[in-house]
Amino acid sequence: MLDADFFHRWMAATAASVDREAERLTALDSPIGDADHGSNLQRGFTAVSAALEEEAPATPGAVLVLAGRRLISTVGGASGPLYGTLLRRTGKALGDAAEVSEEQLAQALREGVDAVMQLGGAAPGDKTMIDALVPAVDALGDGFGAARTAAEQGALATTPLQARKGRASYLGERSIGHQDPGATSSALLVAGLAEAAGE
Repeated sequence: MLDADFFHRWMAATAASVDREAERLTALDSPIGDADHGSNLQRGFTAVSAALEEEAPATPGAVLVLAGRRLISTVGGASGPLYGTLLRRTGKALGDAAEVSEEQLAQALREGVDAVMQLGGAAPGDKTMIDALVPAVDALGDGFGAARTAAEQGALATTPLQARKGRASYLGERSIGHQDPGATSSALLVAGLAEAAGE
């Protein structure tokens, strides 16, 4: 079973990897976005870490709801609302339980990803964070390591796609040949989950 500590570790691992990869995320965002994806997420997850330390929520759901709220209030652009919605909706789906199973987390994450698809209007193949998140959720039944691999492969697979949603879609065919920064940062979030599980 997964307790609040596990979810604190997940957020901490994600914050550390976003910190490490911020420059790469911004470099990916530079040709097809506003060149601020890395710095925006870095600011957001730094704020998440501070909030979790200050408030120390006691349930898995509360950890994610607080993290989501903090991302919405500190991250500019589309990333804040999208990531915030993902974590908040996942947290709400987990409810007030002190511990949740891996199956419950997988189900809750699917609800979170569905909420992001609804908010952004994106589907798999549109060259967005959804291209990493959907395969990750699909693979969660095989373990956190499998989800991480699926998310990383999903992010890489955005390179040859033409963007149909978000800022990159304005570029039309010029978006082809660039790995999507949102899918890349989503893969970091899933990798943080595997790291928290020790996989």
